Amino acid sequence: MKELQVKILKDKIFKVLIVSLSLISVIPLFIILFQIFKNGIKAINFEFFVSLPKPPGEEAGGILNALLGTILLLIIALIFSVPLGIITGIFIAETRNKFTDFLRDFVNVLQGLPSIVMGILAYLWVVKPMGHFSALSGGVALSLMMLPLVIKSTEETIKMVPFSLKEASYALGANYVSTIFRVILPASIGGIMSGILIGVSRIAGETAPLLFTAFGNPFINMNPLKPVESLPLLIFKYAMSPYENWQRIAWGASLILILMVLFLNIFTNIIIEKWKKS
Repeated sequence: MKELQVKILKDKIFKVLIVSLSLISVIPLFIILFQIFKNGIKAINFEFFVSLPKPPGEEAGGILNALLGTILLLIIALIFSVPLGIITGIFIAETRNKFTDFLRDFVNVLQGLPSIVMGILAYLWVVKPMGHFSALSGGVALSLMMLPLVIKSTEETIKMVPFSLKEASYALGANYVSTIFRVILPASIGGIMSGILIGVSRIAGETAPLLFTAFGNPFINMNPLKPVESLPLLIFKYAMSPYENWQRIAWGASLILILMVLFLNIFTNIIIEKWKKS
């Protein structure tokens, strides 16, 4: 009887310890979020979204150039990474040989590379040949970071599709290409979309690769062949400035960026849950 009571006591102590350590681990996160929200909410108003940053010493100002630049960079990254990632994921999932094993290992290595290395690669591949910084080079750097996530999500999702669907398609006379694009991909769309959204939420806040590529622009620019501003770059530059109005804009931009990433993660979880139930 005493041994049972000792075991129950140990179990309760262990549970309390786990809960306590879990709470301690999230305290720094809540402190950071509270600090960003407290300082960022003061800067946010209608003008903050529809105006450009003002010169040092002037009040007000906004982040319109950074918002539009971030959207442009994400679109370019999606254009490069999504088609290539889906095709590569299908190839790895449907083919089994030494080359696909090597390709899978290469994707895992690519996923673990630091973001600044991606920026250097994009600088060498795009910026140097073009002779100037551009949104295109920034989009390429972000697409390199997003590509492994799209490939892995496509591969794992396609592997979960029942083989009976493929057999039924072949039995109806469909060829391999039609089976992939009309049967396998539609059945996998939820998992693939979740991987794409996770990739977007990851690259949305990256700063290091954009320092060598997009470079920044104080004005509105939607030309992919010219430098462009983004929220992470604006936060990086304005947070280190000695000017109070620029620091205020940095706090506001930080809050907007966190809310964007939070919304993407919530939306991703909703898609994953619906896909699991379907």
